[in-house]
Amino acid sequence: MGLSLPGLSRSPAPALLGIDLSTHRVKLVELAPEGRDRLRLERYAIEPIEAGAIVDGQIEKPEAVAAALSRAIHRSGSKARLAALALPSSAVIAKRILLPAGLSEEDYEVQVESEASQYIPFSMDEVNLDFQVLGAVDGSGEDVEVLLAASRRERVEDRVALAEMAGLKPTVIDVEPFAARRVIDRICTFLPQQGAGQVLAVFDMGHVNTSLMVLVDGKTVFEREQPFGGELLTQEIARHYGLSLEDAEARKRAADLPDSYGNDVLGPFLEQAASEVARAIQLLTTSTPHNHVDRIFLAGGVAVTAGLAEAVADRTQVATEILSPFQGMAVSDAARRRNLEQDAPSLMVACGLAMRRFNP
Repeated sequence: MGLSLPGLSRSPAPALLGIDLSTHRVKLVELAPEGRDRLRLERYAIEPIEAGAIVDGQIEKPEAVAAALSRAIHRSGSKARLAALALPSSAVIAKRILLPAGLSEEDYEVQVESEASQYIPFSMDEVNLDFQVLGAVDGSGEDVEVLLAASRRERVEDRVALAEMAGLKPTVIDVEPFAARRVIDRICTFLPQQGAGQVLAVFDMGHVNTSLMVLVDGKTVFEREQPFGGELLTQEIARHYGLSLEDAEARKRAADLPDSYGNDVLGPFLEQAASEVARAIQLLTTSTPHNHVDRIFLAGGVAVTAGLAEAVADRTQVATEILSPFQGMAVSDAARRRNLEQDAPSLMVACGLAMRRFNP
């Protein structure tokens, strides 16, 4: 599901670039079919964005972001010009509603718009609206559950304009959690019994925030966002060693830090990160019927921090692994295999967007 643009295909068959715009980096993924039942990572690229260009999901410096996107396209070597982008969940109103089963597409559109007007605090003329029929309601053959999503038109248009500035044709505007969920659903197919009956917690740990999504049997049962991310480690490196934030970030990524770094800076950060994960799980178990978690997945740029998965597993006593959105995929020679293991966990949203090429 996504806020697809009027008059454009929801599932373009040609090559499609999945583009994730985070606070500090543009991330790009292109997928291709590999045989009948497999996908291939064709290309990817990650390019830094200047500080302040994107703030809380809002594009503040479109020229700077477009320039970074253009560099990412060039670095990847992709010739694709169709693009799927996403809005942050904070920019989207998403609601699940019940509607009568068996309506035509046109009737559902009318019903959804009517229902949406109850939840949206501004004029319907100011929004982009989309919906997806999720399926029949348990125990009822008369109703279906429908997921509707709406965003201010200006937020959608900002991303459309940005893509066009970089020479792309945007065909899909999705929502970041929906794109991530597309990847998670695929990863679940690799679990024993496809994860049936298990409580799965996915922590997407970015530069500023950590998002938690908990799934049971294909349904999202708990979501939470908390202000914790890799920025805290960068700040502590800068403070401890007297560096600028830019130098601290560069040296963190290059693993170019003194021998004391492990004990003095990294160790306390890992302890704090593990505590944040444990606290989120405790909130899950005390506020929902689910009193335990069977497996933890770590995604996002922070996920590959040395020792983090072990620290989380030790603190929570739950099996913990780093999520790669490309698990089970072939990898083309055009993809930079040398860096892929480190980069993959931060590409979950971009991968989910690129998967729209194969989803009706």
